[in-house]
Amino acid sequence: MKGSVAVVTGATSGVGRATAVLLGRRGARVALLARGEDGLAAASDEVAAAGGVPLALAADVADAAQVESAAERVERELGPIDVWINNAMATVFAGFLDIEPDEYRRATEVTYLGSVWGTRAALRRMVPRDRGAIVQVGSALAYRGIPLQAPYCGAKHAIKGYLDSVRSELLHAGSSVRIATVELPGLNTPQFDRGRAKLPRRPRPVPPVYQPEVAARAVVWAAEHPRRELQVGVATVAAILGSRVANGLLDRYLARTAVDAQQDDAPLAPRPDNLFEPVPGDPGARGRFDEAHELSLQAVASRHRRLLAAALAGAAVAAGALARR
Repeated sequence: MKGSVAVVTGATSGVGRATAVLLGRRGARVALLARGEDGLAAASDEVAAAGGVPLALAADVADAAQVESAAERVERELGPIDVWINNAMATVFAGFLDIEPDEYRRATEVTYLGSVWGTRAALRRMVPRDRGAIVQVGSALAYRGIPLQAPYCGAKHAIKGYLDSVRSELLHAGSSVRIATVELPGLNTPQFDRGRAKLPRRPRPVPPVYQPEVAARAVVWAAEHPRRELQVGVATVAAILGSRVANGLLDRYLARTAVDAQQDDAPLAPRPDNLFEPVPGDPGARGRFDEAHELSLQAVASRHRRLLAAALAGAAVAAGALARR
């Protein structure tokens, strides 16, 4: 990634923040797209301290014109875009009937259309050059919806569908531009304290929970390697497999467990949220869930599956030789 130009949307917190810093550590020139000025300034300083060259751009990814304008400025100031990472999201933690139409629309526009406009801006520049990579920060919820997150689950499902279509078009055209998706588990990010919520208790990610840096390593790896999809965490793999073979059973299981699993013991107090306007202050990459894991062995194995397969084959040969002896 050294010297490459990467764009990260939703770069002020969570996975976006951790990814931008990791790209900076790799020596990349990193364009940071988000709405919050405080978070942009802090993230820019952190990328620079890590060794990267930052460019902070205030933009609402739900606005196609703002995304296109940001892409133009990136290429003018940093150079041709090599990697575009769609990460920005918004949600409402609430029961479906408790979400107002304008809230549902806004969450969908940020999460789904934000990805569409980002991908379109990237492809408009990458396709003529016949190079580049787009990485979509996805979720296990792109395969399996859960209660209390209908807008987010719906948007992630929609993202999967439109990217399948675009991939096929690129293959038909013989393009070398790649699109990768990284499906993630529950993460320790600030969204649970900054996203809009209408619950009796504070929202939280479903365990097991991982630190955002676990996701960032997978996202950067996907930008560098020709993998269509990368899954992070055993729970993500289980959710995707379960959705393929036992969705009816998952309906019942999630009905029993997922409502309580997404709320902690503390009551939800009134607070500002970032659905329509950014919350002042620097959110940082991590949230309040200190029990989050720093490593996913499944993700490491997935990134190095050829090496793992070779090691297992070697172990099998050695075991066979030992048995013959």
